[in-house]
Amino acid sequence: MLDNGRLLSRLFWIILAAVLLLIFLRIVPDFFVSEFFVPNNKREYAEPRIVEARGNLAEDEQSTITLFENSRDSVVFITTRQRVMDAWTRNIFSVPSGTGSGFIWDDNGHIITNFHVIKGASEAMVRLADGRDYKAALVGASPAHDIAVLRIGLGFQRPAPVPLGSSRDLKVGQKVFAIGNPFGLDWTLTTGIVSALDRSLPGEGGRTIDNLIQTDAAINPGNSGGPLLDSAGRLIGINTAIYSPSGASAGIGFAVPVDTVNRVVPQLITRGKYIRPALGITVDGKFNDHLTGMIDVDGVVILGVSRGSAADSAGLKGAHISSNGEITPRDIIIAIDNKPVDSVEKLLSIIDGYRVGDTIQVRILRNEQEIEIPVTLQPGE
Repeated sequence: MLDNGRLLSRLFWIILAAVLLLIFLRIVPDFFVSEFFVPNNKREYAEPRIVEARGNLAEDEQSTITLFENSRDSVVFITTRQRVMDAWTRNIFSVPSGTGSGFIWDDNGHIITNFHVIKGASEAMVRLADGRDYKAALVGASPAHDIAVLRIGLGFQRPAPVPLGSSRDLKVGQKVFAIGNPFGLDWTLTTGIVSALDRSLPGEGGRTIDNLIQTDAAINPGNSGGPLLDSAGRLIGINTAIYSPSGASAGIGFAVPVDTVNRVVPQLITRGKYIRPALGITVDGKFNDHLTGMIDVDGVVILGVSRGSAADSAGLKGAHISSNGEITPRDIIIAIDNKPVDSVEKLLSIIDGYRVGDTIQVRILRNEQEIEIPVTLQPGE
């Protein structure tokens, strides 16, 4: 054990060290600060610098500004709410469920957006660029195309519809412009190019959404349903999805082409749903892969033909199914209007590009011979 003298000596040195540390921490920072800053008696008088004249904007800058100013009022901000039930009280509450974008379609107050923006919603509000809010009614939807139509009452102050373009003549590399509300940041403009065409993504109910436009214009959550425009300010697509592991823009976005929109939307407004054109045949993706693999043919095996259908009237034949369940293909669709068909998804995608009543040339393989048969498309289910 330490005696009292040695204990007091050690305590003295500990206290002295603490005092010196406090003095060091107090004096040294002030020393460095005072050395760093210019003393007040040596400061100079200063005024704001003169702004340099900018000159005219570059031609492409001015055209982008004009495009945005002309298109902004036609784009809307959509918020949705969903009814939920409290598990304990059984009371029904309306809670926010999501946000998205949309655009004015016509002078009757119809708004176009994505189906997934309003899916599961019990109500939707549409905000115009001037700040007016309107409660929207659902007119119709096509989950297979990820398209929905809403309607609002606009009185006499209607924003102009977005001018309509075409997507069949798009070229990879041409400029595109996306306007929407990413992350709730309303009326945001992003630019890019057409990166690729004819892309496919999984859609509702296991069906794929085909013929999508791929773009590198920044598209983020909240952009969905907004317009994709060409350099003339014409609608060429609906921004619908992004490819990103993080959920944010990674330079790969997708848009439903306007030619699809212009085919589907009038039916949604008129009927409330989209009626697909059909041949009146039965096909199956899993069976088809197995059957075509066995006979080494690229095409779609017709499993059955509905009595009285368009295919029946044209003379198409379904597969023969024996009593023990063995399937023997008879007619195999290998092309539609010279467009190769190698899967059920491709067949449905090609047919969906036509309208009910259109006549198409169906090329089939029958008894190892190619035959072309005209078929007039009927309403599908």
